[in-house]
This record gives sequence, structure tokens and C-alpha cells, in this order.
Amino acid sequence: MLDRLILEQTKSYQQQLAQRFIQWGFTANRVTVLGFMLGMLALPLLAFEHYLWALLAILLNRLLDGLDGTIARLTQTSDRGGFLDIVLDFLFYSAIPLGFALSNPSENALAAAVLIYSFIGTGSSFLAFAIFAAKRQLTSTIYPHKSFYYLGGLTEAGETILVFSLMCLAPSWFSGLAYGFASLCLISTALRIYSGWKNFAN
Repeated sequence: MLDRLILEQTKSYQQQLAQRFIQWGFTANRVTVLGFMLGMLALPLLAFEHYLWALLAILLNRLLDGLDGTIARLTQTSDRGGFLDIVLDFLFYSAIPLGFALSNPSENALAAAVLIYSFIGTGSSFLAFAIFAAKRQLTSTIYPHKSFYYLGGLTEAGETILVFSLMCLAPSWFSGLAYGFASLCLISTALRIYSGWKNFAN
């Protein structure tokens, strides 16, 4: 729910930064890979309980994740770039609860497993809807610039990063935050299943 607001508020800043990266010779795909590599540093940092450094890695990942799309739109979009972006995003998202599980298995492992399970629901329903939307040549009016049909929900990227940030700032709250956010993810999954059932009736 926060994604659209964040995109609108940061659009001009992202374009300015994207222009700078283009001048430095960065392509959209290079920024995608760089963002993923920085984001994955959060996994060992969380495992060794360096929570604030992990938060920095998470925020840098999100900054570059928004930037790669802006660079692509200013230069050249591609299916390869869209594919790479979404796959690496899902790998990054799942790495964060795994990092917390590794940091304190006895207290965090079950909550991390539940959260990752809920991510399977949001991710699979999101991508399945996009596949059949593309088949029917449907386009999103809310996110028309995306490489595929971007179906929103209660737990989009903005909400996810907000929760990840709270987890890093208050690691002892991880289990409660994970169970709460997993519940919202499962509600979002159910809503997407209903939307798919309704939109793809014929």
C-alpha cells in the first residue's frame, strides 16, 4: 500500500540519481546485481547479530532496486532486466528472516519459517496473476511502468522493508513482528487468489 506513495514522493530524486549513475556508466542490470549483492550482505550480518549494519545493507538494496527501474526507463527496458529484478528481489526478501533464524535459532527459527512460508504465498500469487494477466494482455493502471502486471496488496515492498527495519532496530521483537507480518501476507495472498479467481473466470 505504501509503494505508490513512496514512488510518487521520490520520483524526481530517483531520476536525478539515475542520471548520475548513467553518466558513470552503470546499466540497469548492473545496478540490479549490485543492489542484490549489497542486500545479501545482510544475511551474514544478521547471523552474526550486526543488526544496524544489516539494516544499512537492506536500505541500500532498496535504494538500488528503485534506481534500476528508473535507469531502465531512461535508457532501455528489457524482459531480461524485469526477470532478473523480480527473481533477485524474492531471493533477497527470504534471506532476511533466514538471517534472523541463524542469529538465534531457538527463538527465531519457527517464526522465520512461518514468515518465509507466507512469502511463498504472496510471491506465487503475485507471479501467477502476472502470467495470466500477460496472457490476456491486461495492463496495470496503478503501476503501468512495471515490466509485468503488478498486483498490489496489503504487504508490498514498502511495508516489507518497514518491518525488516523494525526487526533490525529491535531484534528481540523479531518473532512477534514476523508472526504479525506473516498474517498480513496470508491475507494479501487470499485477496490475490480471490482477484485471480474473479478476473480469470472465462
